[in-house]
Amino acid sequence: MSAIYALPGNEDFADRLAQHSGLPRRVVQVHRFPDGESRVRIEPPVPRSVAVIVCTLDHPDAKLLPLVMAAATARELGASRVGLIAPYLAYMRQDTRFHTGEAVSARVFGQLLGGAFNWLITVDPHLHRYRRLGDVYPLDGYVVHAAARLAEWIAREVPKPLLIGPDGESAQWVGAVARMLDAPWAVAAKQRHGDRDVRITLPALDRWQGHTPVVLDDIIASGHTMIATVQCLRERSLPPPVCVAVHGIFADGALQALHAAGAGRVVTSNTIASPQAQIDLSEDLAQVMLARCGGRLRTVAPPHRRTRP
Repeated sequence: MSAIYALPGNEDFADRLAQHSGLPRRVVQVHRFPDGESRVRIEPPVPRSVAVIVCTLDHPDAKLLPLVMAAATARELGASRVGLIAPYLAYMRQDTRFHTGEAVSARVFGQLLGGAFNWLITVDPHLHRYRRLGDVYPLDGYVVHAAARLAEWIAREVPKPLLIGPDGESAQWVGAVARMLDAPWAVAAKQRHGDRDVRITLPALDRWQGHTPVVLDDIIASGHTMIATVQCLRERSLPPPVCVAVHGIFADGALQALHAAGAGRVVTSNTIASPQAQIDLSEDLAQVMLARCGGRLRTVAPPHRRTRP
């Protein structure tokens, strides 16, 4: 029988996958020695089964070697195939060589994981110059999209939403969610003058007075783009914006800065564990996982549709 293996910190998501799929959840132990080396130990897989390793890849450097060792050990102990569920996939930013001598880290990271795993399931990777995951990862890659689950949450929690994209890259998520909700939406123009210097220009929003702004993006990392957007919205005398993202990294005090800027609520999916991770995507990933493990694909109800007021 196939089984799910959770690296430390991924137990909750793995338990949810096990609940949806009926597959057993097994243990991966990682011990850190004082000199910084790691010892990895797994429960042996059933011979010729599929071992599914769950590890979200925020702060990836410390996770990579134990992850690769767990995959290699599962294969050595009898697994016929080893899959990776990485709800958040790191190292997508540096997808080209911007300056002489730089590593193209997206490609390097992809080659490392491609050598360790047969397949990969992730959620909305931040692709820039690549059109699909297979252009970076030499394995079978499957992308789960979070838009429907984000729309469900917004329909349930936000009255009269006005969806706002903080920059042009966010338009694909904002447009998709707005269509599901039949809600109005707009996209801001962004000028970046440095890692921490972001200027946001909003279009006219007067026609949607009385709506609740929902600032929607795929990632909150440093949060500077979303913070600038929230500040602009507060200057328009709109209600406190609700900030929603697929992935919540919250580096460098980003969450506190968002609230200080005037955000009413900050919510993400559970691709990365945090108190803000209130939108569960585990059932959607379990469907794809079951297909890779020879199980039956389960049906997920479509998101609730709201008629625009």
